[in-house]
Amino acid sequence: MIKLLVFTLVGIGAQIVDGTLGMAFGVTATTLLVLTGTGAAHASAAVHFAEVATTLASGISHWRFGNVDWKVVLRLGVPGGIGAFLGATVLSRISTEAAEPVTAGILLAIGIFLIARFSSRPPLELAASEKSAHSAKFLTPLGLFGGFIDASGGGGWGPVTTSTLLTTGRAEPRRVIGTVSASEFIVSAAASVGFLLGLGSDFFDNLLIIAGLALGGVLAAPLAAWLVSRVAPAVLGTGVGGVLVLTNARTLFKAFDIEGAPRTISYVVIAVVAIALTVYAWQKSRAAKAGEPVAVAEKPVDATEPAQSEPGSQGTDEIDASAEVPVR
Repeated sequence: MIKLLVFTLVGIGAQIVDGTLGMAFGVTATTLLVLTGTGAAHASAAVHFAEVATTLASGISHWRFGNVDWKVVLRLGVPGGIGAFLGATVLSRISTEAAEPVTAGILLAIGIFLIARFSSRPPLELAASEKSAHSAKFLTPLGLFGGFIDASGGGGWGPVTTSTLLTTGRAEPRRVIGTVSASEFIVSAAASVGFLLGLGSDFFDNLLIIAGLALGGVLAAPLAAWLVSRVAPAVLGTGVGGVLVLTNARTLFKAFDIEGAPRTISYVVIAVVAIALTVYAWQKSRAAKAGEPVAVAEKPVDATEPAQSEPGSQGTDEIDASAEVPVR
């Protein structure tokens, strides 16, 4: 019972991170499970199976808060499921260690770009910049690549897809995060089938971990969806960038055997800068929101229409100059 409670708390923490930032359930859950003494292989397998339940709950919760674009879910999730199944069944045994530094470097660069963009760009402009949905030609290869990386590399659906869609600026961050979270159900289900075929009887060794992660994720999904629908777009975008930089810096440090004080100092610097810029983006959002009524109140006036004053108005700028003024 104690182990189940621990795994449930891990699931709650991981889902809050993933549901509000659109990524990092796998990274967060796997890291926390390893810290509790779970083997890395069993942790990775359990996370993928648990995500079937957590992503379903997350998708439903995001849909209820209006954060999901279902056209993009299908265009992104179906190819993502195909890529995840292939990665879990055919290609998961091929070592991807050589490619990890390259992928981490790309994602780290994207994270820096997101931090710079969302912490400096006016929040009101971000909220109003929604454009047409992406085409299948763009989303299909993105889904295939993201699904393959997620299954064969132990995670990566959120970092690949969320960060890519955010950089295009075609939708609000909350819509991107909600849509990616909903489409991840298809990816997780396909990857789980592949892992089940590959693991065989070893799958049943992870039932307690899966149950705890799934329970915690399902419980936290509505809270995470509510948070992402309330947090300012600039804050979300900056937060996503910070998570990308921190997690991929960790991968690069591991790949190049950077240990000790340099690694610790780098983590501290990254965390402090990311938190400071997130707070700065939050302050800008509050200031912009306070001035929003003034900005939206302006509208063009038709010069052909006579000026009308409200009943009881004493304003002098609406007096008809041609009106007769009684002389005493």
